[in-house]
Amino acid sequence: MGLTGQRLKYLALLLLSVICVQGDFVEPPQPETSLRSFAESETRLPCHYQVEGGQKVVQVTWYKDLPDGSKDQIITAHFVDGHTEFGRYSGRVRFESGSPTVNSALLIPNTEESDKGSYTCHISTFPNGNFERHITLTVWILPISSLDPVILVEGQSYRVAASCRAVGRPSPHLTWDTELPGQSLNRTQEGGSVSSYYSLHPLRSMTGKKLDCLVWHPGLEQPRRISNRLVVQYPPDAIISSTTEDWYVGMENAEMICSGGGYPKPQNITWTRKGGALPDWVSMVGEKLVFGRALRMNDSGVYECVVRNEVGAGAAEFTVTVTETRRQGETPVENLLLIIIGASAGALVVALVLVVLLVNRYHRHKNKKLEMELSEKTEEIQSFSRQASFRRLNSVSTDPRVQSEDYGLLRVDSRMKNSEISLPIYRGSQSTLGGKWGPSGVVEVDELGRPVVWQNGRESLRGAELEEKEERRRRVESYLKSSNMSLDSGLPSSLVPLKAQQDEGDGPTQPDPAPPREGDSPQGVGEDWPPPPVVEGHEEEVGSSSFHISEALNNHFYYSNGILRPKPHSNAILLHPRGQII
Repeated sequence: MGLTGQRLKYLALLLLSVICVQGDFVEPPQPETSLRSFAESETRLPCHYQVEGGQKVVQVTWYKDLPDGSKDQIITAHFVDGHTEFGRYSGRVRFESGSPTVNSALLIPNTEESDKGSYTCHISTFPNGNFERHITLTVWILPISSLDPVILVEGQSYRVAASCRAVGRPSPHLTWDTELPGQSLNRTQEGGSVSSYYSLHPLRSMTGKKLDCLVWHPGLEQPRRISNRLVVQYPPDAIISSTTEDWYVGMENAEMICSGGGYPKPQNITWTRKGGALPDWVSMVGEKLVFGRALRMNDSGVYECVVRNEVGAGAAEFTVTVTETRRQGETPVENLLLIIIGASAGALVVALVLVVLLVNRYHRHKNKKLEMELSEKTEEIQSFSRQASFRRLNSVSTDPRVQSEDYGLLRVDSRMKNSEISLPIYRGSQSTLGGKWGPSGVVEVDELGRPVVWQNGRESLRGAELEEKEERRRRVESYLKSSNMSLDSGLPSSLVPLKAQQDEGDGPTQPDPAPPREGDSPQGVGEDWPPPPVVEGHEEEVGSSSFHISEALNNHFYYSNGILRPKPHSNAILLHPRGQII
């Protein structure tokens, strides 16, 4: 019983020891590992043991397992004596790290196919003993491939058109990429060599067609393509052509051309004449037979061209018949070219002329439109100018006696209905309110509808003149009303400038009023406009107001030819007779 319990303890300790050992290897983590590498490349065999507290790696040794079960020592590293390489591996292998007892990975810089096999990494530690990792290495050889094309000749029997070969490990696989009708045959040999053959019946139409070989291998991400174009040779087919069909006596620069075709391209061309030698002054220039002189009647005959290449030869004949005169209706090629060039030039000129005409028409239309717009604007400006002239016609004075004055004339407001100031009443005055020229019982008014004040002493002398000017005034008013023009000048009724004199020498449309003089009494007032009553309480006030108005008129205005004019003063407000400029 005691012996059995002791054995169980030993087994538990052994299992724990194995678990600890497996956990101490950083790489590879598993005891058995498989790796794959390629020939002529660097191969790394990993081995890294992580020591625990109290442990120490004393020695590291790499072995290769031989087929007979024995081991071939490759390299050893001791923590004191350093590392040592053995046998045929000397100079071919090395440790990856400068401290092999810490990182024991092995490097094979130039891997060979013979390096495939099983390798063992042996770690000797103190005091825990020895530990190992086993690595199986597989070496692949990327395929080495080639394609051998075959030159075929048209007419040959069914045969191989191309062969493809590849060597690799593992053995590669070969296929063909083509649209040509044929069959492929694959063969595999020892050592990973594979061959493939593609066979067909050669035809000249197959020349230049694609016939590619594809190499497949596990070490390649995609198949390797070997490009190839099929070559099928065939003899030439000779063809003779001429620039004209009309051969006549005197024709210059006559020539014949022999084209052979074929593959490969013909390099030898021979010209002959049946029944005799070639005429004199006839030379061969490449594919051409050129007559160096004008044609003669004896140049007629059958000419033969023979074309040769590496495969065969081809021949063709051409009969030349020289006539005495040129055929009617035949046009030489040179003349046709000239006609074509002339027609093209004429079409270009016509197109340019059309473009110029269209551009000219466009600009004329545009200029005409601009002229119309300018005419409309001009008429509009002239219309505005006429309207302004009509306004000035009613607002400026027409008296020729005032055009040279530096100040404007003012009329005295004659409204008598609502203001006693406009027409002061002088006791004993003999002036009358009423128009002599109007009918009895009707008060004559001016152009603004105001009663006209006349001086009795001048009515008999100016009656005929005023009658004529009144008729002109009415004509102007009728014209202005038809033109939708205003007759009013916009000035206050008491400051209306006289109209300017026209070229005909017209005078003012209304006689200028003059202030009543003492001793005159208004006429007609008693008929239509009754005189304003004089209240006794205000009799002195009215007389004082009339006195002030008369004094103001005497101080600021004076009479000249029956017209009331303002006296010149440095601080006076004057109206220009034409522009009404203050």
